[in-house]
Amino acid sequence: MDINSYPKAIKQVIESYAELRPSHGNIQLESIFDEKRKRFALMQIGWDRGRRVHGNLIYIKLKNNKVFIEYDGIEHGIVEDLVRHGIAEQDIVLSFLAMPELATAV
Repeated sequence: MDINSYPKAIKQVIESYAELRPSHGNIQLESIFDEKRKRFALMQIGWDRGRRVHGNLIYIKLKNNKVFIEYDGIEHGIVEDLVRHGIAEQDIVLSFLAMPELATAV
């Protein structure tokens, strides 16, 4: 797959997660795409057991022809779904696991 197709694949994966509903609470999942800056996110917002729920479930950015997964809060991880949608595994960087000097060098 061409790197120019990566945004479409990332959006498809995130949108498929956004259609899911948490098993408890009144929580909504919202996809957020900033194509100009090549940033893609899935947010959760709502209430569960009297407590406010909010924050990222997924945060991805494209940089230097790589897919940087900055945060992955999906139970089984997002990498396999991205690869199934045509993103080359060698183009995926797990920023949250990389040493800071490695993650910023690419």
